[in-house]
Amino acid sequence: MIAVIGGSGLTRMPELNITQRRIVRTPYGLTSSPLLLGTLDSRSIVFLARHGLNHSLAPHEINYRANIWALHSIEAEAVVSVSSVAALNDACEPGSLVVPDDLVDYTFGRRSTFFEGRENEVVHTDFSEPYDHALRQALLEHARSHQTPVHARAVYGCLQGPRMPTRAEMRRYRNDGIDIIGMTGMPEAVLARELGLPYAHLCGVTGTACINSGRETACNLSGARAIEKIRRLLVDL
Repeated sequence: MIAVIGGSGLTRMPELNITQRRIVRTPYGLTSSPLLLGTLDSRSIVFLARHGLNHSLAPHEINYRANIWALHSIEAEAVVSVSSVAALNDACEPGSLVVPDDLVDYTFGRRSTFFEGRENEVVHTDFSEPYDHALRQALLEHARSHQTPVHARAVYGCLQGPRMPTRAEMRRYRNDGIDIIGMTGMPEAVLARELGLPYAHLCGVTGTACINSGRETACNLSGARAIEKIRRLLVDL
């Protein structure tokens, strides 16, 4: 069973034939939304709306530990995390899809490990390769088989949010080698790694990291195109 975590623009999957809605009570509290279990075509899928079904949770308010623990507890085999991102690299044009291969975490104050408290041993997680190689390759091959272009090499920068970055911060991120920025990719990825749950990020570029009224309209239109591409890929995952 594949788990899909839906972000902004993908809070629901109408194509999913829902067979069960499950509320999972975890040691870390409730998940962002009920888990929706069902099938897409013949594949078993569990869908989780990261921001809640009504998109009511800001990035820093999401209970990432509960979400990942719950997916692991129902024996999901892998997690495909869907996110909207803004591009700092001109090669990642608005409307395109990206499966990043590395990340930089700029967040703070988020509960980012299951191994804490005196009752737990200290565990140092190898995170040199933050995304599962086999799952990334499967996503890329799936996109190729559907003639859907995807950027296969990119560094994702996870911002704290919910505010957008300043111009000086955007210059910093570019200097750091960041290609795309979002607000929810961490600590999801490392929590999945701690539980041995293969995790990959499928990102839709909603626009470029700039602020002016002319581009805001274009970004919204491109964002809708990117999410629709992702939706088509997930339907035949």
